[in-house]
Amino acid sequence: MHKTTDLSIILPAFIQPENLNQTVKAAKQNSFAQSRYDFLQPLRQKLDELEIQNRKLAHFIAKLIPAQCPFERDIVLFGRIIAHIPPMCKLNPLYEQFVGLRFRALCYLVDQCGEDIQSYC
Repeated sequence: MHKTTDLSIILPAFIQPENLNQTVKAAKQNSFAQSRYDFLQPLRQKLDELEIQNRKLAHFIAKLIPAQCPFERDIVLFGRIIAHIPPMCKLNPLYEQFVGLRFRALCYLVDQCGEDIQSYC
């Protein structure tokens, strides 16, 4: 501790924590929580590796997966927004994979088939 006129300055970089055992236990619990098995990882990997090579499949995927979350809404009463329902699609654990799959399907339709995808946007 270094004394100044009225204040005490503690330099935490040079001081050991008083409860070192509690810090170690917390670190072990965090590492255990992070090491849990992700049951959806094989499905995520298969969706990420799926290649679109069929026009009908690309059309089906582009129609099936919406461009925007269909649950997001503004509740309007007398011309004023009184509530907003946030998009809940991001709660879906496979959201990123579905968005990527839709993007790959649209890219296939544009690049390989030369189609206009304006109707899917």
